[in-house]
Amino acid sequence: QGQLVESGGGLVQAGDSLRLSCAASGRTFSGYVMAWFRQAPGKERDFVAAITWSGSRTAYGDSVKGRFTISRDNAKNTVYLQMNSLKAEDTAVYYCAADLGLKTTPRGYDYWGQGTQVTVSS
Repeated sequence: QGQLVESGGGLVQAGDSLRLSCAASGRTFSGYVMAWFRQAPGKERDFVAAITWSGSRTAYGDSVKGRFTISRDNAKNTVYLQMNSLKAEDTAVYYCAADLGLKTTPRGYDYWGQGTQVTVSS
């Protein structure tokens, strides 16, 4: 069974930057798309970003375009989410997910991490 473990969350101020990491283990995730979703209290889980295995294709949610960057290091089995110019509305639990296809909805992603809290104070 594969596992995804997120880290790097925390409390920051508006305008600050933060980098999240998601380490994959337990099985090979070769060929898998890796994605980030986030969920604020009382809201649905929203798509943030995704990256293909080769890194040649990425996708971003509209609210984070130009501020967030997804990347991956396959040698380390790790995917990153660099978050710049953070806003209070970015406050959420951020989840890492993996699947063989690039999808912008949470349904269908086979593997999920436990989430890491990001809180942005205004």
